[in-house]
Amino acid sequence: MAVTIKAGIVGGAGYAGGELLRLLLLHPNVELAFVQSRSQAGKPVYAAHSDLLGETEMKFSADATIPVDVLFLCAGHGEAAKFLAENEVPADTKIIDLSQDFRWNENTSSDMVEAGERSFVYGLPELQREQIQQAQHIANPGCFATGIQLALLPLAKQNLLNVDVHVSGITGSTGAGQSLSATSHFSWRTENISTYKVMEHQHLREIKRSLQSLQEEGQPEIHFIPYRGPFARGIFITAYLQTDLSLEEAQGLYKDYYKGHPFTLVTDQNPDLKQVVNTNKCVLHLQKHGQMLVITSLIDNLMKGAAGQAVQNMNLVFGLEETTGLKLKATAF
Repeated sequence: MAVTIKAGIVGGAGYAGGELLRLLLLHPNVELAFVQSRSQAGKPVYAAHSDLLGETEMKFSADATIPVDVLFLCAGHGEAAKFLAENEVPADTKIIDLSQDFRWNENTSSDMVEAGERSFVYGLPELQREQIQQAQHIANPGCFATGIQLALLPLAKQNLLNVDVHVSGITGSTGAGQSLSATSHFSWRTENISTYKVMEHQHLREIKRSLQSLQEEGQPEIHFIPYRGPFARGIFITAYLQTDLSLEEAQGLYKDYYKGHPFTLVTDQNPDLKQVVNTNKCVLHLQKHGQMLVITSLIDNLMKGAAGQAVQNMNLVFGLEETTGLKLKATAF
């Protein structure tokens, strides 16, 4: 018999919530029980997500009291922990949190983050697939963290991250969330570019902890410069470091690591961002210039960087085929 998963969303009015809504409404094994939003309560979901007009007549609810098999937390950072502290969620309900509230950091050696009586497993399938399959609660990785980790995990697995790593990454405006700010207005963002949180981006904590889980000694310094890009969605990352590996050796190492991981692809062709937008893919490309190995990593920040990866984790937790509901074509033109 087909598995039917009853799902609920907390904080469904934002960008990640909207993408999650779209995915779950089309997922063959999901029955969406409610979509909660304090700011939009009582309104139809298409009032906040116009792309869902004609897809559903659901309305946002003010609370999240209906029992479900899995609860997705799409509230802002700090709000997920607050929600769980203020609301009674049944012990047998799976929780997948898209905020940073329960992600691991460099201060713990455990595979989990303890939050009261709950233990959260870090939800990067290419790193912890087996742990995710057995987990009750999942902390979804950050968007930049996902792209950078997937660029570096194969090297860490072979203890080859023994020199400084330099990373630059540019992200679309949806990465900043739906709330308006000076740097999210169209008139500022279009035809413009700027750096932010140079060398101190919050995702560095989870990146370092993930790499440490594979390579315990000789942790490299990661010098990360994030950029705001003049486009809506997607992340384009370039990482480079010195190595004695030949290009052929590096390509073999990466293809071997990601064998069996359906969403992470290693290509010999120079990729572009539109190849991943609207998909749950990460596309990796390697180049060798002298002693420098250059790794390009591309993801959609709202999909593999948020809602898509959350659904991927749900599939793993409930024993479904990992790609269920996520076989999406990129909007290449």
